[in-house]
Amino acid sequence: MGVAMVMLEDQARPCRCGHFEGKSILPLDQYLEKLNAVLRCRSHICVLARTDASGDEIFRRIAAFSQTDADVLLIDGVRSIDTLREARKITNKPILFNQIAGGKSPRIGLSDLREAGATLALYSTPCLFAAQTAIDRALTDIFANDGVLPDTSDGRAVGVQECTALLQANTAAQLGKA
Repeated sequence: MGVAMVMLEDQARPCRCGHFEGKSILPLDQYLEKLNAVLRCRSHICVLARTDASGDEIFRRIAAFSQTDADVLLIDGVRSIDTLREARKITNKPILFNQIAGGKSPRIGLSDLREAGATLALYSTPCLFAAQTAIDRALTDIFANDGVLPDTSDGRAVGVQECTALLQANTAAQLGKA
């Protein structure tokens, strides 16, 4: 299926984005039971242990996660880069930093993330947010023009042929035929 990693978070249901308030966190022992069950069942997949805890509870959980066979750790909604620095002192496991525009975490470059101890950076929303903005603009333009679609002949708008060419190029690259 092409899945490389599964993330198991420590939130109780209903789960919320790590950058929102009002999350409910599972008791640590209950989460560790679920995490260890996933780790026992896996064969060839990376497992990411995620916490949405705050304050000193973050460090207690990172220490506990580090005692498992989880491959990567994530503290979501990090409010300060100092949290990563402290977490790095607790674990040798790779730490993933989730970059979300407008979220709780500071906007920070890759070199600063590396210095603070992050091993991986996840850009989970920038393309989604850019697509949302582009869709909104496109629909606004279409309806401002009485529902007439933009002219693709001048190269400023993408049509079926350009989209198909891009999809074929991406498919070929994924199949090693590029």
